[in-house]
Amino acid sequence: MNFLIVVATFFVMEGLTWLTHKYIMHGFLWSLHKDHHDHSNDGHMEKNDYFFVIFAVPTILLMYYGTLQGFNHWFYIAIGIALYGMAYFFVHDIFIHQRIKLLRDTQNPYLLAIRRAHKQHHKHIGKEKGECFGFLWVPVKYFKMYFNKNK
Repeated sequence: MNFLIVVATFFVMEGLTWLTHKYIMHGFLWSLHKDHHDHSNDGHMEKNDYFFVIFAVPTILLMYYGTLQGFNHWFYIAIGIALYGMAYFFVHDIFIHQRIKLLRDTQNPYLLAIRRAHKQHHKHIGKEKGECFGFLWVPVKYFKMYFNKNK
């Protein structure tokens, strides 16, 4: 049962990420996310990186509370969120934005589709007219672009 909680939470996080990205990061917290789109930051860190802390704090609190309650469901929900956060870091920061130069020349259709959708998202410098707010699941048209090439 605990494994199912972790897996379900991981997948629910994709929907929550889409909503958060569209309505919070491109909404009232645009001031933190803006430099991620217009590259107005100096150095390697962006104001956008504060979202790591913003999202980590509730996860840590859920994990802590869950351990106090005998490793109840809150703990396993926190594990699912933390795993999603790690996946986000590796795919978004390392693979897509190449903060660490890995997988630059991949031919994997799934990874190429995610990268293409993210580029479409970043073609809009402002907070309006955005598209592709998801992370691990993006519109099917991007998957078709790369999966059809391999036939």
